[in-house]
Amino acid sequence: MKGLKSKNVLVTGATSGIGQAIAVRMATEGANVAINYRNNIEKTAETQKMIDNICNHVKSCGGRDFPVEGDVSQEEDVIRMVGEVVKEFGSIDILINNAGIQIAEDSDSVSTDDFDRVISVNLRGAYLCAREAIKHFLQQGNGGIIINVSSVHEIIPRPQYISYSMSKGAMENMTKTLALEYADRGIRINAIGPGATATDINKSWKEDPEKRKQVASNIPMGRVGTSEEMAAVTAFLTSDEASYITGQTLFIDGGLTLYPKFQKPWSAGE
Repeated sequence: MKGLKSKNVLVTGATSGIGQAIAVRMATEGANVAINYRNNIEKTAETQKMIDNICNHVKSCGGRDFPVEGDVSQEEDVIRMVGEVVKEFGSIDILINNAGIQIAEDSDSVSTDDFDRVISVNLRGAYLCAREAIKHFLQQGNGGIIINVSSVHEIIPRPQYISYSMSKGAMENMTKTLALEYADRGIRINAIGPGATATDINKSWKEDPEKRKQVASNIPMGRVGTSEEMAAVTAFLTSDEASYITGQTLFIDGGLTLYPKFQKPWSAGE
């Protein structure tokens, strides 16, 4: 992709799934990549292995790597994290707001703590990271790019995942609002909306052949997506080839947002 070589990129939640694939793809495009992770005592060794793998890939592509710990739901962590990346790389050109979680529960039974936790990571965290990145973009005066990793659940209701659906619906408006506010200062802000993707966040069906087949049956293209496909579109949106695109969510979903039940006519007649 044009314009990504030697760019400085911060990817939040970069140690697994779509975030990991984006970090790897950006490195492949020649970018320097800051790999954000949230330190989890129970998974320290596993997390470190993932970080090492991404860092090795970045180096093999000729770029600079920088692992940076931080919980995006904590303001002080976000401010420190962005400052550390700027200090290490000299600037940030691209922010990928990928960190996200989901908690399943009947909507009438969701605890306030669980609700707040999802909103704090998925929405508040994305805003805090965007806010700090925009401050830096304005200070350096060269514009910048933000990609918010949203979901088809921006527009498709998802029962039993009320906080997740709400966070992604709000992310759409956040993307549009920030894009409009800063468009005249060279800052582009877009989102990707992944559909059913074979990542660990979806392990409940990813590793079960029957459940995976059932998921795929609801997708017009007849299959689930891969994290690499999500990363490819992200690379395009951050490249110079997408220089006239801002304030948009590009759905990468195999047709899931096209009302799949209408694929075959079922009306009562003319």
